[in-house]
Amino acid sequence: MSSKPSALEPLRVRVRRFQFIVGLGFLSLVVGAMLSVSLVLRLHARVSALPSDFLRIPVAVALEDLWVLAVLPTLCYGAARIVALRTWTTAVGAALSGGVFVLALNFVRDGMESFTTGWTVASALRGLAFVGGILLSARAIRAGRAAAEKGSAEAEAKAVARKSEYDEFLKAAEAGGARLEQREGGAAEAPSASGNAPAATAPTGEASSAGETPAPPSHVPKTPAA
Repeated sequence: MSSKPSALEPLRVRVRRFQFIVGLGFLSLVVGAMLSVSLVLRLHARVSALPSDFLRIPVAVALEDLWVLAVLPTLCYGAARIVALRTWTTAVGAALSGGVFVLALNFVRDGMESFTTGWTVASALRGLAFVGGILLSARAIRAGRAAAEKGSAEAEAKAVARKSEYDEFLKAAEAGGARLEQREGGAAEAPSASGNAPAATAPTGEASSAGETPAPPSHVPKTPAA
């Protein structure tokens, strides 16, 4: 007997999906933070040498928000190749989860001042970078799903081609086996036909030439004596 699905199964599916989205955002934040720190340490002198703030601020914001501009779309693309993800739910949810972690870190470091002060051009650029990361993530999910569907279609086509090749090979093997059975049957009938043939009788002349005396005929009539 098949067990009936539990009434809590849809809720469990949603919880697992929520956990996956949160984990995706957190992982992108961690990996992006490591990349950002590495790039900032290497490019700090070059960024500081830029002649204008209109160039330094966008570059600094791009390096700081690398997790949502580059890492999150990459992870979304890779995940969409394996798992069927919802486009906007995953993109927005993962970006929001990473953003919440960033705000939590800023609150732990600066307290409430991190929410009430510092609203400058850089803050506006960070908001634009956040929205751009969501759009890039959604596009990456679509691309990943399209690539996954294309790969599954190619795999299915290869499977059909292999099946047709196997069927042709099986038919050829069956035809070869049938011809072999016919040959073996014909070879078995030939000796049996030669064994059933009657033996030829040697002629009388050949027997006399060999020195043998032919037997007198048994039905010769006798002449009565006078």
